[in-house]
This record gives sequence, structure tokens and C-alpha cells, in this order.
Amino acid sequence: MSTAPAGWRLQVHDQLPSTADLIRRSAEDGEAERLAILARRQTAGRGTHGRSWESPIGNLYLSVLLRPTAPAREVPQWGLLAAVALYDALAPLAGPDLTLKWPNDVLIRGAKCAGILAEASLDARGWLDWLSFGFGVNLAHAPQLSGRRTAALPQPAPEPEVAAAAVLASLDRWRAVRETEGFEPIRVAWLARGHRPGVALTVTAAGAPLAGLFDGLDDSGALRLRTERGLETVIAGQVDA
Repeated sequence: MSTAPAGWRLQVHDQLPSTADLIRRSAEDGEAERLAILARRQTAGRGTHGRSWESPIGNLYLSVLLRPTAPAREVPQWGLLAAVALYDALAPLAGPDLTLKWPNDVLIRGAKCAGILAEASLDARGWLDWLSFGFGVNLAHAPQLSGRRTAALPQPAPEPEVAAAAVLASLDRWRAVRETEGFEPIRVAWLARGHRPGVALTVTAAGAPLAGLFDGLDDSGALRLRTERGLETVIAGQVDA
């Protein structure tokens, strides 16, 4: 068992339908930021694009609530911040085989071991009212995903509460970097942990696949892909390979 870092209010539940759903309701009810909700098991866990997220006991299911002062256009940057923070929390456990897949999946030897569900609500000005991240990590088990290889952390894995404390502490560190130095150090950190320059990728954006060679991230965090038509910039999408 581990306690949350100072300033965080960590709620631990034996079972929930979805930590993401509970954090959303808490945000809409006006809950202050730095709320974290952990479930040892989920019965209706969900990932990105409406996919279900299998949630056996022993893995990490953690959702957090933030209320940064930021315009909507910066939401993807916060997603990359969360990815770097999650990577750094897991790296001491997973070793050198850990990599990031744009925008915020974590892989072990190319197999998915963690993902992040980012959700946000805007105020009347188009600025963030609240932002949430749902962290799902295969600590002890690697449920199958259609068309994807999966992996769990090397065993013995930490308890979910211990992993949650590490994620929250890492999130604090990278948020402090952003507040003092801006987004650029986060972009650089993501690139050091992510795709190799020139690797072939296929990105599905707006329902259409786009193939090319990875050419880094631009200043906003968007993915740059060098294709037959030239340099393409992808703001949101899914890397398929």
C-alpha cells in the first residue's frame, strides 16, 4: 500500500464500472483538481475511440482530474505530458524495452502495456474547464486486444496503489516543468522516448490511413509524417504500425 503524493486526494475502490466515468461526474459536479480515483477492478472500463478496456484485478485503473488554465488547442500537449509522465513512472519497472507510441500509448518491445484516455470540457471562452486522464497499465496481466500485441510489466509487478503513487508523482514533476519552462522540454522528452526518426508509420486520421516516415513532432505536439505527397502534419489520430 502506498499513499498519494502531497496535494492529491486519492480515492480507492474495490470495484467501479469505470474510473473515467466517476472522474467525469466529479468534474461536472465542481470537484477541485488533483482528485485521483483508483479501482482495483472495472466492470465497464473504456479506452480511446469508445473501445472497452478489460480490467482484471492486479492491473492499474487510475483516473485523475486537472483544471489547468489553458486554451483548447493545448489539450494535445497535455496528453503528451501525461504520456511522458507515465513512461517515467514505469521505466524503473520495465527497463530499456519501454517506448512511447504517438500520442500516448506505452509499449514494451512493441507490445501495448499501457494507454491513456484523455477527456476535457471547455468553458464559454474555449478554455479548459477541466481535463482528465485515465491511465490503464498492464501491471500483472496482459488482456488480449484485437489486432494488437499486448504485454504486462516484468514480474513481480507493484501493487496498483504503489504504481498510482508513482504516476501521480511523475505527473507533478512534468506539470512543474511545463509551468516553468513551457511545452518544449516535454516535446523533447517525448521524442527521446518515442518513435525513431525515419521509422515507417501508418496513421489513421479522420477515418483515412496515411503512410509515411516519422519526422518528429512540431511545436504544438502534432505528428509530422513525410509522405509521397510531402510533409503532412497530423493533429489527432491513431498510429497503426
